[in-house]
Amino acid sequence: MIRSLRRVLCGLAAALLIPLGAGAQTAHAADTAASDATVAAEAGAGYWHTSGRQILDAAGQPVRVAGINWFGFETGNYVVHGLWSRDYKSMIDQMRTLGYNTIRIPYSDDIFKNTTVPNSIDFSSGKNADLQGLNSLQILDRIVSYAGQDGLKVILDRHRPDAGGQSALWYTAAVPESTWIANLKALAARYQGQDTVVGIDLHNEPHDPACWGCGDTATDWRLAAQRAGNAVLSVNPALLIFVEGVQTFNGVSGWWGGNLMGVGQYPVQLNVANRVVYSAHDYATSVAQQSWFSDPAFPANMPGIWDKYWGYIFKQNIAPVWVGEFGTTLQSTVDQKWLAALVSYLRPTSTYGADSFHWTFWSWNPNSGDTGGILKDDWQSVDTVKDGYLASVKAPGFPGTGGGGGGGGGGGTASCAAAYTVSSDWGGGFNAEVKVTNTGTTAIGSWKVTWTWSGAQQITSMWNASYTQSGAGVTAVNASHNGAVPAGGSASFGFGGTPGGGGVPSVSCTAV
Repeated sequence: MIRSLRRVLCGLAAALLIPLGAGAQTAHAADTAASDATVAAEAGAGYWHTSGRQILDAAGQPVRVAGINWFGFETGNYVVHGLWSRDYKSMIDQMRTLGYNTIRIPYSDDIFKNTTVPNSIDFSSGKNADLQGLNSLQILDRIVSYAGQDGLKVILDRHRPDAGGQSALWYTAAVPESTWIANLKALAARYQGQDTVVGIDLHNEPHDPACWGCGDTATDWRLAAQRAGNAVLSVNPALLIFVEGVQTFNGVSGWWGGNLMGVGQYPVQLNVANRVVYSAHDYATSVAQQSWFSDPAFPANMPGIWDKYWGYIFKQNIAPVWVGEFGTTLQSTVDQKWLAALVSYLRPTSTYGADSFHWTFWSWNPNSGDTGGILKDDWQSVDTVKDGYLASVKAPGFPGTGGGGGGGGGGGTASCAAAYTVSSDWGGGFNAEVKVTNTGTTAIGSWKVTWTWSGAQQITSMWNASYTQSGAGVTAVNASHNGAVPAGGSASFGFGGTPGGGGVPSVSCTAV
């Protein structure tokens, strides 16, 4: 399979249509967990560990990773992409607003070299001002710190040995295993005590000739993962160790990094218990064709495929499973059916809570050549089609490590304001966004926004909130993942409607 195309910088995010009402349906489904939101939103503090198929926080509460990949450190830019267009803090804020609670950050071992200089960062108009003059690792420090303040966790992903491209094995002639392990240990030491970084994905997409359980130390990825995992845990025993699959096991091939069939017979065994999370990658036809896409039973055949390659690990309560990458341009009907089936398989948060598969979507970036991203090519607008597909498997955020918020002794005032903006209007329809800001002096647990249109507008889909509409009147209520807003903080939701050409109504906000 040719996979390197996903990392090229020439991809264009496609304009696509989601079935009417799908975003609203997923938003309604997610919102049925609202009664549990107050408790669930508090989960995630501290370092994490595993128990059977679940990931638990420091207090033993189950958590769900529902995140996004933000790539760039592994490329010749040596820093996350998009900083040529926006401030990094604004993008992390937007991730949180959209309901993603974790960032997977790929890197290459080049960022550890003294000669590496990050590039393509815009410092004009005050953007990224605090990154000026920093090297790649120092910029990573700032991203990790701000993500933690925002209540997001970070998983670091050793994506490539160097910026030139991926490698089948965890080492190359230029980057031996000793360098790989030394750099993993350096990261573990660098972020020791900063529980925003909950773990490290040891190596991205091992593939042929990498094997699982063959016993050859030069090619057995499972043995290499044990060596590297133990090295990381020797520095920080609190980290999770994320271990991807291989391509082929016992003659059966799948996606690079996506074949975990050998885990049942050859589990990864580390010196610290309850630290292994297995990671699968799964893609659609925009990345490569697979036999199961042309099966007459597709997409009903897909749960059986996923069960065989990696789902059994979760279903047999062996360990947690994290789908570290999955994505598509969504241009074909096959890909749309694939994504809908996979999201259903991952177990909706409203039904299963954190007793679910974990995931980070590929990618935040629009410049992923064979998948596109959640952001469109302007690095600002959201592809609401893709984001809408993911709504039902998003999950509550985690407690931030920075200031802000906090209730205090009951003397605060709960209040909020809402701002309504039309982001696009093509006559026959329109998209709009509403930003809810906590204007009070205490944190709020939920909010409600109402407005009345002067025309005949009707909502066709909504994301990150649920709604009711009676005539021209609309009431929108937060989803389970974005109801809690600290004092001075904000949350957003968006929707599509028809027809276009309407004015901006007056909106009111009620805080609870």
